[in-house]
This record gives sequence, C-alpha cells and structure tokens, in this order.
Amino acid sequence: MIHYPKFKAAAMHVAPVFLDAEATTDKACALIEEAARNGAQLIAFPETYIPAYPLWSGLRSPVYNHDMFKRLAAQSITVPGPEVARLCAAARRFGVFVSMGINEGTTQSVGCIWNSNILIGDDGAILNHHRKLVPTHYEKMSWANGDGAGLRVLETRLGRLGMLVCGENTNPLARFTMMAQGEQVHISTWPPIYPYKDPDEGINYPLNDSIYIRVRSYSFEAKSFNIGVASFMDKAMKDELVKLHKDAARLLDCSTRGVTMVTGPNGEIRGELTDSEGILYVDLDLADCVEPKQVHDIVGYYNRFDVFKLTVNRTAHRPVSFEPDAHDRGYCADALAQEPAFVRAKDSGCEEVLG
Repeated sequence: MIHYPKFKAAAMHVAPVFLDAEATTDKACALIEEAARNGAQLIAFPETYIPAYPLWSGLRSPVYNHDMFKRLAAQSITVPGPEVARLCAAARRFGVFVSMGINEGTTQSVGCIWNSNILIGDDGAILNHHRKLVPTHYEKMSWANGDGAGLRVLETRLGRLGMLVCGENTNPLARFTMMAQGEQVHISTWPPIYPYKDPDEGINYPLNDSIYIRVRSYSFEAKSFNIGVASFMDKAMKDELVKLHKDAARLLDCSTRGVTMVTGPNGEIRGELTDSEGILYVDLDLADCVEPKQVHDIVGYYNRFDVFKLTVNRTAHRPVSFEPDAHDRGYCADALAQEPAFVRAKDSGCEEVLG
C-alpha cells in the first residue's frame, strides 16, 4: 500500500546578514530551530541566502563592481565546509530537512563561485548538491555555469523532494527532468529583488509576476506542491546598496519584490508572503497530488515516449582528473569512501530519464 505523507513546510522569506557568511549561518541556524519548534519538517531558504544575492550587478557597471565581487568571493562557502557542517548539525539536532541556497566557492580557485543549493536530511547528511546550470543575465558577472550532477529527486520519509534555482524553473527540459523522477514536492528559490531596467526607459522586470507564473505553472504541470521561496531585502541590505550609485535607491524602489509562496498540485496558492520578513508555514498532504494526475500525467500516460526522448548528463564537472599511482591508491580509496552516496552513484556518462 502506498503511503502519502502529511507534514508542515516552512518557507523562509528572510534577509541574510549582508555579505557575512558566519553571521548569516548563525541566523539560519536560529531560524531552523524556530521553524522546527513550530512543527516544520521541511525548511526551505532562498536563492544564495549565504551570504547574499549579488544585486549590485543590476545597479552599476561591471567596471565599478570589482570590490563587491571580491567581498562576495571572500564570503562564499565550500561544500563541505564549516558553515555547511553547522547547518547539517542543526538539521540533525531538530530532525528536519533543510534546503539552503549558497554562494559556493572552491579550493581550486579563489575567484570561481557557483549559485548552489544543498538539501540536508533529517539525519544531518547532505542528500543533494546542485549548482545552477546557467546564471541569468547579469548573474554571469558573479557565477560560473553548473552541471547536471545535482538534477536529482530524493526519496525521503516526506516524499520525493527536488529543487531548481530561479530561472531554471523556466527551462522546460530541467523541469521535466525533475518531474520525470516522480517529484512530489518541488522547491524553487528566488532573489529578493531584480533591478533590470531604469523605469524611465521602459517597463521594469516584473519579478513578482514571474514568480507567480512559474511557481503556479510548475505545480499545475507536475501535479506537485511547489515551495517558492524568495529572499528579503531588509534595511541593512538596502542601506549598503544605495551607497553604490547615485541612482541605486531609485532603481531599488522602482523594482518589484520577490514573493514567497506555496502552491498545491492544481496550481492553487496555499499561502504567500511579500512585503515583510517572516516564515510562511503551510501544511502539505501528498495525497492531494493523486487526483489531478487523472487529468494530465505528463510523466505517465499523458505523454508519447515513442515520440519524445530526453537524455540528461549527470557528469560532475571538475577542472582536472588524476590517475592515482601506487602511493596515492590508499588515500583515494579513503577519500571516495567519505563522499556522499549520490556522488559515487553513476556520475559518469548519461542517464536516460525519459523513454
């Protein structure tokens, strides 16, 4: 007999401590404790919550932003690393699942940053590590391209959990990759604001509307829940940003804010937060995902797998591969044993998810 879990989810419509990884991790751990004590079993944080989303790239020219990039690089965190270890410990202590957006650095380069997300299990283990496939628009000034290694849906006691970052939720093939793995709860993460165009020159980018469209349509298409969680720009963040450019305050004030929302499997809104920092709690019953499948099940009978075929490359990109010599073999065996199972499992070559 199939079991359909019921649980409370918490979507964190919150601000980071701007460009301070340690303080933002402190805040995240406190929020995890608060949400857990209020009964949440799945806690989702926004896009690149640690230590911030690089809004400065939408406020002034790249030739003036080297200082901000260096600050971001210095405060980016590694996986694994001390900040991640603290998040894992909090998840384990309170027995909750945590989805966290981070700026991820690497020991192989002092200037390479990814827009990444980690999913932590209720036992403190890292279940998945995803790097955003393609940075959007001016995000390319901060982040490198990711890879397909993290395009995974995880089987958990809460059901099948998956996530995509911001603009990836616009990519039909990325969406289908997740849906085709039986995803029941999707997490989508978003920035606090998106300055795109001087309003004196035309209509600005409607971030709030774009989140409504993509979060609701994903649920409707997948017949799944979608936890869409946007960051929040607090006064401290805005005060720093307005110093960057004479028009920065005007550009920020004229840009729409991100909305945090949870939608059900028919695309209906189950709860939302926009104008104030806070935690959105929503009760999910995965049995609700069953009935809508009778109408459209695009990963089941409502498809033509003899016509369409999608192949996904889950190879994790690395700058160099070393063939171990006799001296290295013992070390490499030990290192491999310490890697998460999802890293060791079929990470070379291609895996078919459709057909």
